[in-house]
Order: sequence, then C-alpha cells, then structure tokens
Amino acid sequence: MAHRALLATRKGLFELTRHDTGWLVAPPHFPGDPVSAVLHDSRDGTTYAALNLGHFGAKLHRRDAGSDGWTEVAAPVYPAKPAGSEDATDWSLKMIWTLAAGGPDQPGVLWAGTLPGGLFRSSDRGTSWHLVEGLWNVSERPQWFGGGYDTPGIHSICVDPRDSNSLLVAVSCGGVWLSTDGGAAWQLRTKGMAAGYMPPELAEQGAVQDPHRIVRCAGEPDVLWCQHHSGIWRSRDNAATWHEVAAPLSTFGFAVAVHPHDGETAWFVPAIADQQRVPVDAALAVNRTRDGGTTFDTLREGLPQRQCYDLVYRHALAVADDGATLLLASTTGGGWWSGDGGAHWQDLGARLPPVHAAAFAS
Repeated sequence: MAHRALLATRKGLFELTRHDTGWLVAPPHFPGDPVSAVLHDSRDGTTYAALNLGHFGAKLHRRDAGSDGWTEVAAPVYPAKPAGSEDATDWSLKMIWTLAAGGPDQPGVLWAGTLPGGLFRSSDRGTSWHLVEGLWNVSERPQWFGGGYDTPGIHSICVDPRDSNSLLVAVSCGGVWLSTDGGAAWQLRTKGMAAGYMPPELAEQGAVQDPHRIVRCAGEPDVLWCQHHSGIWRSRDNAATWHEVAAPLSTFGFAVAVHPHDGETAWFVPAIADQQRVPVDAALAVNRTRDGGTTFDTLREGLPQRQCYDLVYRHALAVADDGATLLLASTTGGGWWSGDGGAHWQDLGARLPPVHAAAFAS
C-alpha cells in the first residue's frame, strides 16, 4: 500500500499522505514556484525537486531521507558551444523535464532529461552533472525539433532493472533512443512508429517521431508502452519493434502508466486531438487495457462527466508498486485517486495549481 505521494505543480510541490478514507494534502514546499519534475529515489529515500524559475533559471533541490529541509544542489550545465558550430540550438539549460534514478547497483547515480534535448548524468546525488555526449552528438540530432516547447526535450528515461547500463530515452520530437553501455553509444529504436503530422514519405523517419511518454514494466522489462502524438504503441522486445494499438474515444493524449508487474496492463487518458486538447465530450475518462491492448475498459466512475476540460500532462498519471493505487492530476488543478486499478475514482479534495507531475514516494 502506498502511503505518500508527491505532486509537482506550477505553484509548489505538494506532499500527500494516505489515511483511512483518502489523502491528506499538506501545504506546499517551494510555495509559488513552478516545480517541473520530482523524483523519490527508493534506493535511499532521497527526494529531488526541479524548479523552473524563469529569469532565475532552472534549479534543483534535494531532501535527504528523514529530513524536513531541502538543500539546493547543482543543476545541469551545458558546455560552451564550439566556435564556428553550425548548430542552431542554444546550448543552455531551459528546463529539467524529468529525473530518474540509476540502477540498484549504482548508488548516487541520477539521470536528468532536459530542454533543449540533453541527457545528463550525476554520480553523486546531484552534486555535479555531466552531459551525455554520446547522445548529444548523434548525427540525427539536427533533425530534432520542439513538440509543444520551442526546443526538443527529453521527458522519458527508462533504466533497465536487469542491467543498469541499459537505458532508453524518448525525445519530443526526436524519437526513441537506446544505449546498452551506460550512454556511450546510442541506437534509434522507432521501427513501427509513424508520425501523422509529417509528409507521408517522412512519416516513419525515426528522428522526427514525437513519443509523448514511454514507460517500462519493471516486472517484464522488455515490455514498453508509448503514448505518441499520433497514437498508442507497444513493444515486447525492448523497443526493437513497436506495434500500434487501437483504443476507445481517442488515441491522442500525453499520459501513460504501466502496471509494475504485469506488462499486459496499462492506463491512458484520452483527449480529443492535438487541435482540441480536452476530454472527449467534456467528460474525463481513463482507458485501461489488461490484455496488451487487444481490448480496453473506459473507466469513468468518480471522474467529472460534465463541462470538464482537464488535460493530463505526460507525467501526471502514476501507479504505485501495488499495481492498484493510481493518482491522476490535471492542468486545471483537478486531482483524483483510485485504489482498485482505476475502476473507481475519488477526488483528492483540494484545489490545486496546474499539475506537472505525480509520483508515489513509498
């Protein structure tokens, strides 16, 4: 049973504590500040919060297990662009979009996905960071472009629990990349994906794919689910191939969560389309498959079904280690939880700022 959860919002980091009938939402850490990403590192109990402070830049804070206080640590720093470079990208940190823990045999190792598309690694719990040059220097990077933001960004980092040197990242818009040597070399892994926003002759080009979010099943690590700009895809072979999945209402959306032990079970939050980023029929719903995408249940009980215009960002749907407890939060500040795999939902009972990310902390 999950006992704590975290919501990164436009106006602070909210901590939630489970009680008998629901969740208690405490006053926020960093009140008024946009929190772009949050990570609870289950290896040592440390919590990390990334702030996006506009004029003051991106910041990173760490809270050690058992502590009530936060310590500011280093934020990733891009190296200077080489003189005479024709790269049009501004080599400076715009935002920390996601944080991920290294493997269980890598104490202190963290990964950070950023805008404008750089992957960073820390070996000392965020005290220092180094750009992963193997990915930054791939020949396809000039093809990457912004999807929603003006610049490309890395939002999904999936470390393989069987091998800490094997990790997969997803870029909007820049495709899916796999490294098996800790980040030194990278391979595009988009076979089967298609980008409907591109001309037909370019639709299957790997470096222009826009995977909105990719998640890995911890118990079946070869199974990956992708909510793509142009649909839903699933891989059973660690992204060697992808297969498109049909779903009710709409296959457009941002969020996806996978059951931690059962790769056949995944959840999605559909919106109408890119041009209409609101729920179908103004009624919030969650699509759940329990058979690998062959069939879906559309789950609505407890979710608003009239005049609802909530959009769920890519990191704002989370499932706990029990595979039954879920959190769902929206850009309109709505928040809901389920204790039975999404069959029934309850309101968190708090008026929240727009939510960027949700994560369980135990």
